[in-house]
Amino acid sequence: MQDLLGLLPSTAHGFMKDKKLISRDISWLSFNARVLQEAADPGVPLLERLRFLAIYSSNLDEFYRVRIAVLRQLAQLGKGERRELDLRPRRELKQIREIVSGQLAQFGYLFGEEILPGLRREGLHILRREELTPRHLAFMEAFFRETLLSELELLSWTKGQAVPVLQDKQIYFVLGKSPYDELKFVRLPVPQVARFVELPSDKSEQREFVFADDIVDVGLPKHLSDSSLSCFAIKLSRDAELHIADEYAGDLLDSIRQGLERRSIGPPTRMLFDGQMPYLLVEQLKNLFKLDGQDLVPGARYHNFSDFMDFPHSGTAPHLSYPPLPPLPHPILEQPTSLIKAVEQKDILLQMPYQRWDYIPALIREAAADPLVREIKITLYRIARQSVVVEALLGACREGKAVTVFIEAKARFDEASNLEAGSKLAQAGAKVHYSYPGIKVHAKLLLLVRSGFADRRNGEGADLVWMSTGNFNEKTARIYADYGLLSANPAYTVDVARVFDLLERRILLPRCQQLLVAPFQLREELTKLLETEIKHQREGKTAWVLLKMNSLEDPEMIEKLYAVAQSGVSVRLIVRGICCLLPGVPQLSDNIQAISIVDRFLEHARVFVFANGGQPKVYLSSADWMTRNLDRRVEIAWPVLDHQLSREILAHLDMQWSDNTKARLLDAEHTNSYRDVEPGQTRVRAQLDHYHFLQSQVN
Repeated sequence: MQDLLGLLPSTAHGFMKDKKLISRDISWLSFNARVLQEAADPGVPLLERLRFLAIYSSNLDEFYRVRIAVLRQLAQLGKGERRELDLRPRRELKQIREIVSGQLAQFGYLFGEEILPGLRREGLHILRREELTPRHLAFMEAFFRETLLSELELLSWTKGQAVPVLQDKQIYFVLGKSPYDELKFVRLPVPQVARFVELPSDKSEQREFVFADDIVDVGLPKHLSDSSLSCFAIKLSRDAELHIADEYAGDLLDSIRQGLERRSIGPPTRMLFDGQMPYLLVEQLKNLFKLDGQDLVPGARYHNFSDFMDFPHSGTAPHLSYPPLPPLPHPILEQPTSLIKAVEQKDILLQMPYQRWDYIPALIREAAADPLVREIKITLYRIARQSVVVEALLGACREGKAVTVFIEAKARFDEASNLEAGSKLAQAGAKVHYSYPGIKVHAKLLLLVRSGFADRRNGEGADLVWMSTGNFNEKTARIYADYGLLSANPAYTVDVARVFDLLERRILLPRCQQLLVAPFQLREELTKLLETEIKHQREGKTAWVLLKMNSLEDPEMIEKLYAVAQSGVSVRLIVRGICCLLPGVPQLSDNIQAISIVDRFLEHARVFVFANGGQPKVYLSSADWMTRNLDRRVEIAWPVLDHQLSREILAHLDMQWSDNTKARLLDAEHTNSYRDVEPGQTRVRAQLDHYHFLQSQVN
């Protein structure tokens, strides 16, 4: 029960009774609607609109695998328990179904009536079954025999036998004929084969594609020597939340590994199926997989639209995609032969993906060769497969450096790659530490420990740190908008060393001088900073708050923001995703305005700014204002001590607040309306404008 309560929507906190909070899950659906808005925007290039449909689909899959799974479990509680906890999961599930149904209707219209015809006008044809010629069919049958057949997994079921286990997020073809007492299930082998197959064409001005689904549909009945078999695609979404039975007993890593094995066969939370599927077959599947009517989602012929992220587009017209924005060189880091010496001179702010992130693995490689470096310590939350950071750390091990790595083994959907990286590093001689039971480590930290105190007195060998709002992941660093700070300032390095002491020795954290660390004092110190703004407002001093984050969900912090606003302090929020706070409500949040920016990069940075009587305090952080981040994760927030860097961050936030192209206004009705642009008003698109600004600093 306690594990489950940690995943409750905001309604569980009781605030909905007096309409002070928006449900977490309803707010998340409103965020995904903003993603769908990008797909609907005719000003977005056509292949990018297709990509936003893929992102919407992928987001919704995860939502069903995690959030709906939790709500379904809560719905199984007795009425007395639900009443005691102030839970209304059935009501919320009904509301979610209504919202998702409307969004999927828009999704289908955009794909079928706007994007597909648009692609055709550009010479990119995704052919329907009725458009296939005998020549196409002959190619598809040959492709099935030569490429697909060896990859197919065939499962059979006969009435009275055990039901075959279908994996999560996989497309299966169900073959059978009435009365469906015998069925065959065939898994579409993606990613072993491409989801989209290009057909040979003698028309140079156009390219023709088919779904691999259609190739299976054409070839499989013939392979089974029964062309009378009906063939329909389905996809199950299963409970993907790792509910570890007892996190405080036994080997945590073994529990996670066992959970990963169970994940693909967790309880179903949704079955997508072809809307043309016969009623009797739907009922048979419903009974086989123990689904109820609410679990059944009829749709179009094709599932897993997230595969459109990999739609083959090489050689297509440039105007169909966004023009490339290659990461820019940093004016300081691009110059010196030694990154370490550059950081010793002054604090350096990196802004991803606008600027190159590969300075960070390069710094680790340089540290591996630096005779003054004694230790390298790092936290890894989400690790890319074939990670350049892991390779740099392995190189440091080979050079004889003491490498200490703290790996978060419970980073959802990245557990397997994280554990694999940890195994490699341990074999190379690194000291590898894994998760605490019951708590995640979400802070992003790198510490280079150099020389000894005698050398430091002679001005050599200062420790270095990298603190970031984003992960050590080269793939996400190209699309996630984050800040990172490189510094040799002892005000940071001493505190970061204390955090690593906590992680390695599992001791209570000594009071840090600059860093605010969850779950110890981050909530407390943020509350104090907000209370200082109230005090300054009463004293007639400059008082305002500007917060940027991914999610704002914690009821206690939201209540404090309401109190700040009611004292007369202006509160501005830039929230990409979940926002459970109600902005602009009379006598509750009149002084709170909120926007969300959804554009080509994913806004991922967390920045907390407090006017502080006219001398703004700027904090960067790994933590959103969610209960899980403040109370159940090791997170950090750190003040930007360099005034020039603080001004740069404030200028960037001001640009984002002025965005009138991709910013949506957040309100209680989830309208997601764009800002009106007055005649003669300058258009601001914060992401593009900021890139061009940084580009001008290089040139």
